[in-house]
Amino acid sequence: MKEDNFLLGQIEDKIAQCENKYIVTSTGFLDSHQQSMARIYCRKNHVPVFDRAAEQTAASEGRLPSCRVRFYGGYDDAERVILINLPDYAFVEDDDPLTVIRAAAPAGSRVLTHRDYLGSLVGLGIKRDLLGDILVRPDGADIIVLADIADFILMNYCKAGRTNLSLEQVPVTELIVPETERKIITDTVASLRLDNIVASAFGLSRGKAAEAVKGGIVFVNHVEVTKTDAPVSEGNQITLRGKGKARLAEIGGRSRKDRLYIQIERY
Repeated sequence: MKEDNFLLGQIEDKIAQCENKYIVTSTGFLDSHQQSMARIYCRKNHVPVFDRAAEQTAASEGRLPSCRVRFYGGYDDAERVILINLPDYAFVEDDDPLTVIRAAAPAGSRVLTHRDYLGSLVGLGIKRDLLGDILVRPDGADIIVLADIADFILMNYCKAGRTNLSLEQVPVTELIVPETERKIITDTVASLRLDNIVASAFGLSRGKAAEAVKGGIVFVNHVEVTKTDAPVSEGNQITLRGKGKARLAEIGGRSRKDRLYIQIERY
């Protein structure tokens, strides 16, 4: 709870600095729980939150607010993001606070995992909030980091486990995002309450789905939801920490047993 209060205070300060000093400010990388807290804070305090598409539209129409928030992780589906506060003159793309460290392992070496890369970086004393997503490939990984620590990593990061690495820094625009496998699930549910949708999307029993929701590891559109009977709408994105993401793609008619047909896209 103390950590949550500290984060909320930091977010409040960063937004106030943007509004009062008319400068760009940002937090470190936020995990899913922290993002949820930040989104709820912004909503309660009427802080305008933009995604890239909405920002481009507002800019073309000359209606950007004097201070706006973006949740930005380097690419659209980033798990870890920073909260960046932007005056109306500033755009992430003009002065990107993130960069990419591209790590390559020698041919024929053991295929490294996300845990290998993360463990070795944390072992250097790098705090987790300085590191974004680690996008792993068979021959290496793209590691999204705050630009401020790129030089330190390039000078000090040479191994993941016992595997030597070669490194280069590339801009976020050159990030290699692995293709995501998508699975279409067609099912019927008694209602559109959250535990039903989670059970269907992730192949869980209703009881296990309810436990996950109550345990605070289920997010709807990036906001933590702990009520099992919370309604889910068509197009909503559901995240189950440790299991992945899904989207309620379509709600159909009713079956003879008065159950709703649904289609879920899981990825």
